[in-house]
Amino acid sequence: MENEFEHRLIPLASIKSGKETTVSPTVHGYLDRIVNVFFIENPDTKEWVLVDAGVPDTASNIKQAAAELFGKGAKPACIILTHGHFDHVGSIVELVKEWDVPVYAHELELPYLTGQLDYPEGNTNAGGGLITKMSKTFPNAGIDLSQHVRLIPLDHQVPHLPGWQWIHTPGHTPGHISLFHPDDKVLIAGDAFTTVQQESLHKVLTQQKEFNGPPRYFTMDEQEAFRSIQKLKDLHPQAAGTGHGMPAFFEELEEGLKKLAKKNE
Repeated sequence: MENEFEHRLIPLASIKSGKETTVSPTVHGYLDRIVNVFFIENPDTKEWVLVDAGVPDTASNIKQAAAELFGKGAKPACIILTHGHFDHVGSIVELVKEWDVPVYAHELELPYLTGQLDYPEGNTNAGGGLITKMSKTFPNAGIDLSQHVRLIPLDHQVPHLPGWQWIHTPGHTPGHISLFHPDDKVLIAGDAFTTVQQESLHKVLTQQKEFNGPPRYFTMDEQEAFRSIQKLKDLHPQAAGTGHGMPAFFEELEEGLKKLAKKNE
């Protein structure tokens, strides 16, 4: 396995870094500097799944958060990747080496996870904000997880999590996915939309809540991204965890998604 930025320091962190949040009784978030990872529990088997793998060099923090939730030495049944940007796979090599578990992703994301393709460099002209201006310095290389990454099941079921479905939500990246539990309408959106203005350094540091599309500096197709937002809005989620920002619930979530979708009609 290869990840050229595995130990690269990312000099950004929210003042709320290390904070654990609850999206639902079986879904917990952990703010890893500037990005959220999620722990989803199967209440019947007590297995759990990790969604995304944070920024580089924070594997120990993710393992500690898992131990606090599930007990010392806990490891997931698998890892699900919403997509492969550096802030979602930064610590995955170290985690997979220790846990030896499969990693699942959409087939259109696999070229970036098997060393075949790199993502475009950050677009410093995309929407303003200090983080946008910094984005060209962010890692954009793909990684090689060839021995561990697998195609997520084509029937849209999420491995080890009965009742959960994955939804193709492209735009930010070609193979971006979100996860949805229809019974209680819980959504893990990845970067399909965010609840913080990720382009703004101040708002990222403070985690000031507001609804936005995916981080523009790394979004490959903005029109496709907002079609994905419309798709998620139409699910009428009641709770959502996003890759960036704090969880959102009920009327706040519904209104936020409506405004996002309307803004880009």
